[in-house]
Amino acid sequence: MRTLIVLTLLAVLVMAATCYESHESMESHEYLNPFINRRRAHDFIQADTRLEAISQERIRERNKAPQERQREICEDYYPCEIYASRHGYAAAYRHYFGRRRTK
Repeated sequence: MRTLIVLTLLAVLVMAATCYESHESMESHEYLNPFINRRRAHDFIQADTRLEAISQERIRERNKAPQERQREICEDYYPCEIYASRHGYAAAYRHYFGRRRTK
């Protein structure tokens, strides 16, 4: 009988420790209203920084280094890409596109 009381008290203590809802979990107040209004929803992302990042990416795409443009041209042409795997992209570009072929 005595062990049954001790086990019951122990079970109550374990249940109280695991089921306790702390103050940190109630800080967000999501339990009262899980939805936020539109104005607060847009506060998470600043529109001007997002647009600025997109415009910077577009500027970087337009102003590529010559080596990067040559590498992309070489990657689009399969024989040049195979040659580049053995000799490097600079040598492959010179081999296939370096000199102008005229008739």
